[in-house]
Amino acid sequence: MNPAIDPAIFRQAMRRLAGGVGVITVGTGEDRTGLTATSVTALSAEPPRLLVCINRSASAWPLLTEYGSFGVNLLDSNQQDLADRFAGKSGEKGPARFTGTRWKSLVTGAPLLEGALAAIDCTVEEVIERHSHAIVIGRIEAVDLGNWSDPLLYWSGLYRTTRDLPSVPFAAVG
Repeated sequence: MNPAIDPAIFRQAMRRLAGGVGVITVGTGEDRTGLTATSVTALSAEPPRLLVCINRSASAWPLLTEYGSFGVNLLDSNQQDLADRFAGKSGEKGPARFTGTRWKSLVTGAPLLEGALAAIDCTVEEVIERHSHAIVIGRIEAVDLGNWSDPLLYWSGLYRTTRDLPSVPFAAVG
């Protein structure tokens, strides 16, 4: 028997899971927007696929379903202001969130951040709607590897960097 789980307790539990910070972008020109997400993960390398979970009440959701493509922009530790902007903390919406940064497109036309740790261009392969969110499976169309740098992390309700962690050896980058 499953006891009812308090959503606040569940949120507290999930805050204990550290995650990388990404900006999900959709649309083109004046018909574009995006959101900040920590719910991005690799699904498979062969074939290259990823998962992103998006709240269906987010302003990006209708554009994602309309365009059928999106960008995943993995942020470095110097891009917290961008994460805040795309999280809506400063009140900007739609194309205003893109101001002050340089963007490009590769295959699908989705906006990709110049200077991201990595920018991944995806088409929507499948959408699984559950409760308030959608699990979006992205087929990787192109990848732009940025400079190797300290990633922006989200843990315990705050942004962090690897510099905040005890010294640990990094695996070789190849």
